Amino acid sequence: MKSIRPRKLDLFIARQFGVLFVGALLICQFVLMMQFLWRYVDELIGKGLSLKVLAQFFWYMGLMLVPQALPLAILLSSLITFGNLGESSELTAIKAAGISLMRSFRSLVAICVIICGCSFVFQNYIGPEANLRLRQLLLSMRQKSPELDIPEGIFYDGIPRSNIYVARKDIKTGKLYGLTIYRMTGSYEDQAIILADSGLLQTTAEKKHLLMTLWNGEWFENMQSQELGNKASVPYRRETFYHKQILIDFDTDFSLTDEAKLAGDARNKGLPQLIHDIDSLEERQDSTGRALYEEMNMRFYQRQSPAFARRQTAAGTSPADKKAAPATEEDMPFDSIYARLSQTDKQAVITNSLNTVNNSKAELDFRAMIAQDYESAIRSHRIQEIAKFTIALQCLLFFFIGAPLGAIIRKGGLGLPVIISVLVFIIYYILDNSSTRMVKIGELNIWIGCLLSTVVLTPLAVYFTYKANHDSAVLNLDTYKDALNRLLMIRNHRHIAPKEVIIEDPDYTADSRQLENMNSHIAAYEQNNKLARLPNPIKVFFTYSKDNEIEEINTRMENVIDDLHNSVDKRILVMLNHYPIITVAAHKRPFERRWMNVATAVIIPLGVFFYVRIVVFRLRLHRDLRTIQRINDRMITRIAEVLG
Repeated sequence: MKSIRPRKLDLFIARQFGVLFVGALLICQFVLMMQFLWRYVDELIGKGLSLKVLAQFFWYMGLMLVPQALPLAILLSSLITFGNLGESSELTAIKAAGISLMRSFRSLVAICVIICGCSFVFQNYIGPEANLRLRQLLLSMRQKSPELDIPEGIFYDGIPRSNIYVARKDIKTGKLYGLTIYRMTGSYEDQAIILADSGLLQTTAEKKHLLMTLWNGEWFENMQSQELGNKASVPYRRETFYHKQILIDFDTDFSLTDEAKLAGDARNKGLPQLIHDIDSLEERQDSTGRALYEEMNMRFYQRQSPAFARRQTAAGTSPADKKAAPATEEDMPFDSIYARLSQTDKQAVITNSLNTVNNSKAELDFRAMIAQDYESAIRSHRIQEIAKFTIALQCLLFFFIGAPLGAIIRKGGLGLPVIISVLVFIIYYILDNSSTRMVKIGELNIWIGCLLSTVVLTPLAVYFTYKANHDSAVLNLDTYKDALNRLLMIRNHRHIAPKEVIIEDPDYTADSRQLENMNSHIAAYEQNNKLARLPNPIKVFFTYSKDNEIEEINTRMENVIDDLHNSVDKRILVMLNHYPIITVAAHKRPFERRWMNVATAVIIPLGVFFYVRIVVFRLRLHRDLRTIQRINDRMITRIAEVLG
C-alpha cells in the first residue's frame, strides 16, 4: 500500500463516489418528485390533460427539485462510499500507508465544490425559469374545468352556473337517472329548476360546449325579471317535455395562464433580479412610509395637539397669527357646547364622530395592510436571495457529514446509510421549513431563520469529521451493543476456533500449574468475600474499593486461555470455549467514579435498580468461579493425558 500514489488514490475514490452519486441522485430525485406530486395529485386527476402537458409538468418539476436533490445525493453517496471502503478494510489499508482521512477526502471535496458552483448557477438561471413554468402549469390546471365525473347521491357543481343531482348512473352507457338540475341564468330570481327521468352529457367536437340531452321531464323557470315582468298573470313558466337538448358553455381545452400573473413571485427570479427588486421594494416602502407619516402628522398632530400650538408660540408666532389660529382643545369648551345641543344634534354629532373615527381606522388598517404587503414581499425576496447560497453550501456541508459517518460506521450498501441519510435530511428539512415559515410571517429574523439549519448542522459536520479523523468509535454499533449488554446483564460467550498455523506450542506443564494455583486462589477468595450474601449498601455506593483479587484471577485465566489456544487438541479447545467471561468490577460498584455512585444512591429508584444489579452480578460471579474450578480440574486431567 505504500506504493499507492496520491493521484491514483484520488481517482479510485472519485470513481467509487461518482457511480454512487449518479445512482443516489436519481433515487433522491425520484423520491422528491413523488413527494411533490403527492401534494398536487388533485390538480392532475380528472382534468383530461394531454400527455404533452403532463410531460411538461414532470420535466419542470424535475428541474425545480434538482438543487434540493443534490445535497441529499451527496450525503447518501459519500456515506456509502466510505462505508464500503471501511467495510472492505480498504480504508484501514489507506491509513496504514500513512495517508490521513482528510487527505483521502481531497478529490471528493474538489468535486463537491464544483457541484456547489453548479447548484448556484442552476438556481440563478435554470431554476427560476423552471419554477415559473411549473407554477404557470399548476395555475392553469386549477383554472381548467374538470372532466365530467358526476357522483351519485350528491349535488355536483363542476358545470358553470349549474348544480346537478343524479340518483343513479349507468357506467357502461353513460346515462344518468333521476336528475335534478338547478340553473342560474342571471340573478337569483332567474334561476330554473329542471327535473328529468334520464339524461346524457356529452362534449361537442370543438370542446367548447357541453350538450345536455334530457328525457321525460319538466322545466320550472321564474319569469319575474323577464319580459312579462310584474304585469304577467303567471309568476313562472312551466314546461313539460319528452326530449330536450341544452347547450352550455364548457371549455374543456387546456390553456396556459398569462405568466405576467406570476412575475412578482420571488421564486421565479435569479440573484441579480432579486437584488434589484429588493432595492426597489425597500425604496417604495420607505417613500410610502414617509408619505404616510407626513399625512398623519398634518392630520392628527399639527391640527389637534396643544403641544404643537405651544411650540409654535414659543417659536415666535405673532399675536395676530395666534388670534387667527384655531383654538386648541385646551381652550375649546367642548363639553359646554355639546350640552347646549338638542338631543337630535347630539346624536348627529356622535354619529359623525364615530364615522370619522371608523373611516380613519379603516384608512390606517388599509395603510397597514399595504405596509405588511411590502414587508412580506421583501422578506420573500430576502429568503430566496439567501437560499441561493445556503442550498449550494449544503452540498459541501452534507459531504462533511456523510463521508466521516461512513468512515466511522464502516457499513456500506443501502441499509444503515440510507437510514442515517434520511434522519439527517429530516432534521435539516424540519429546521429549514420551520424557520423559513417563521421568517415569512415575521416571527423570526431573516438571517437567523435562513441560516438556522446551516448553523445547526455545521457543528455536527465538524464533530463527525474530527471523530472520524481520530478513529473514534462514537457511532460504532458494537460499542453501544456491548454497553447495552452490560446494562441489561447480557453476557458474552467465547468463540475460540482452531488455528490454521501454530508458531509455538503451549507450555502444558506451566499451564497446569497455573490452573492448580488458580483453584486455590478461587477457594480462598470465596471464603473471604461470601459472594452468596447480600452486600452492604454503604460499601456499594459510598466506599470505593477495587477488587484486585478477582482481577488477578481473571488475568491468570486469560493468560492460560491464550497459551492453550495454540493447542491442536480438540477437547482442550472445546473446554476453552466453556470458560465464562468475567466482569471484574460490576459486583462491587455501579460506576468507577465515586460521585456517580453517590448520586445514584440519592436517586432512590436508580439506587434500587443498581443494588439489585450488583446482587445479580455477585451471584453470577459466584457461579462463574465454581464453573472455572470445574473446568480447571477437567483441563488439568486432559493436559496430563496429552503429556502422556
